[in-house]
Amino acid sequence: MARRERVPGMSRAPLDRLDLLRQALTRFIVERDWDQFHSPRNLAVALAVEAGELLEHFQWTTEEQSKALAQDERHAVAEEMADVFLYLLCLAEKIDVNLLEAAERKLETNRGKYPVEKAKGKSTKYTKL
Repeated sequence: MARRERVPGMSRAPLDRLDLLRQALTRFIVERDWDQFHSPRNLAVALAVEAGELLEHFQWTTEEQSKALAQDERHAVAEEMADVFLYLLCLAEKIDVNLLEAAERKLETNRGKYPVEKAKGKSTKYTKL
């Protein structure tokens, strides 16, 4: 895995941890000979499944309940979030996408779509602002 460029304004430590996590994830996959199953399509499907499992924890909850999870439920939600994150990392590696760069570009695009003066305090889609 290639070392990623530093995100402007971010300390080196989180990026080092992300690189270490990617390396550990790659080792985990290689040790189990699972790369043969990790086509982009399969990884995208697995990502969607895990996102659904995350959503399941909030099914039938009120807004207030979703904000005040019990410790055991918070742990279960964290586990599902980690599954989503790991599959996303796998997919990014598989199709050679630098997630940090992609996220920075997307945030910049969203700044243009949702200028503060038009979007502040609103949940309106940018096409309707």
